[in-house]
Amino acid sequence: MLTRMRNNALVLVLAAITTAAAGKADPPAAAIGKAAPGFTLADLEGRTRSLSEFAGKIVVLEWTNPNCPVVRRTYGSGIMNTLQKEYTARDVVWLTINSTNPEHADNETPARQKERYAAWNASPTAQLLDLEGTVGRTYGAKTTPHMFIIDGKGSLAYNGAIDDDPRGGNSDRKAFVKDALDALLAGRAVAVSVSKPYGCGVKY
Repeated sequence: MLTRMRNNALVLVLAAITTAAAGKADPPAAAIGKAAPGFTLADLEGRTRSLSEFAGKIVVLEWTNPNCPVVRRTYGSGIMNTLQKEYTARDVVWLTINSTNPEHADNETPARQKERYAAWNASPTAQLLDLEGTVGRTYGAKTTPHMFIIDGKGSLAYNGAIDDDPRGGNSDRKAFVKDALDALLAGRAVAVSVSKPYGCGVKY
C-alpha cells in the first residue's frame, strides 16, 4: 500500500512539473512590425540556405506539407504556384518550409518532394526542410499552408492565411498575401497584417 501511495505521489509530481513547464512555453518570437527571426536550413538539394542571404528583399515564407489536402488544393487550383511565379518575377523571395517530423507518416524524401512540387509547377526561390520544427515553432506556424511576409527592412509584415477562402471556389475571396505583396512593392502599408491561417496542422 505504501509503495502504491508513493508511486501515485510521484505521478502527481511529474504531472505538475509537466503542466508547469507547458505553461511557461515561450511564445513565438515572430511579431508583426518586429525583426523577423533569422534561420538557417538545408534545401532539398542539401545546400545550406539562410534568411540573411536575402537581406533587403521582400521574403515570403510558406509552410507546406505535400500530403495536406489544402496544400494540394492551393497548388491544384493554381493559387499558390501562380503567386510564386508572379512575385518571384518581381524580385520577391519565396521560401517554402516543410516542418514535418521525419518520423511522421506524412514525411517524404527530398527527392519525392521535388517530384511533387515540380508536377504542381511550383516555382519558389527555395524549398527548405525544418526537420526539427525549430523555425516553425519560432514563427508560430500552425497550419499548412501558413504564410508569413517579411518586408525589405527585415520586419514581419504579414502573418496568416493565403486568403479568406478555406474551402476554395470563392471568386470573391480576399487575397491577403497578394494584397500584402502589392502594398509592399508599392511602398504602402499592409492593410491586413494578421489573419487566421487555415489548413492541416503542422506535423511537428
